[in-house]
Amino acid sequence: MKLQTEARAAALKMRRRVQMISPLQHVKHWSWVIVRAILITGFCFVILYPLFFKLSVSFKGRVDVYDTTVLWIPKHFTLDTIRIAFKALNYPKTALNSLLIAGVSTLLQVISCSLAAFAFARLRFKGNGLLFGGVIFTIIVPVQTMMVTTYLNYRYFDIFGLIKLFTGQNGVNLLDSYWPFILQSITGMGIKSGLFIFIFRQFFRGIPVELEEASYIDGCSVLKSFTRIMLPNAIPAMVTVLLFSFVWQWNDNYYVSLFLTSTDVLSTKLPVMWASFSLNDPLYAYLVKNAGELLFMAPIIILYIFAQRYFVESVERSGLIG
Repeated sequence: MKLQTEARAAALKMRRRVQMISPLQHVKHWSWVIVRAILITGFCFVILYPLFFKLSVSFKGRVDVYDTTVLWIPKHFTLDTIRIAFKALNYPKTALNSLLIAGVSTLLQVISCSLAAFAFARLRFKGNGLLFGGVIFTIIVPVQTMMVTTYLNYRYFDIFGLIKLFTGQNGVNLLDSYWPFILQSITGMGIKSGLFIFIFRQFFRGIPVELEEASYIDGCSVLKSFTRIMLPNAIPAMVTVLLFSFVWQWNDNYYVSLFLTSTDVLSTKLPVMWASFSLNDPLYAYLVKNAGELLFMAPIIILYIFAQRYFVESVERSGLIG
């Protein structure tokens, strides 16, 4: 009975507070709600417009290209444009090559960047700050400025001159193979590796030192403490790095065109397909190009559909947005 009386008193008190809100406060509240809704709608439109546009264009027939009344919804809905783009891209083979490069590079980057970040966050050695400054410097230096040296490094690859010493040849040609991507990723020099090292380092520094010290007391080595204590607690950072690394590697056009000459991947096959179709019918080639780009985006969209929940949780827990 006493609880019911208190609940009624609380409800009455709340009702009085609502009644005391002035009309001006109501106007301010709803004005902010409307402005916020307009801003969110505008941002969503800007982000989703390219995807909606490609979905609209990719399913148009050849007749719809020359029909000025057709804007978003095609009058002659067809899958022929998708089939032509699928065949022109040789999609199964090129998508598999892109998946292998992106997948292997991503896994190796997570391993190398997490190890480097652990050393910067927990181990004390001379030049720690200077080396980490160099890592940060790699984030802001355009990779195009090192194009010639990077190309020559893998064209005449040698390890401290040992290959030339024992074979007499000017290194080994690693171009047109997956080895440049593997070596770059495993040595922490892959795409955006500096950013990934920074993310891991900041996350490792947030883990209590007492956990690591307790593992040392229990007889763990530095490597065992890293694998059993640090990594299991760094799952949010790992998810963030995995997704970012895969997406950037999948979209990469610079390194694949620099290292690969005879191996087709989607990011380099698309411009070639567009050039071949644009010679005959430029307008229809525009449809095929958008259909090819939609096929290129499809794996990333599927990945986002299944991984967006874990990605959002990992960003929130890793503090990346802050």
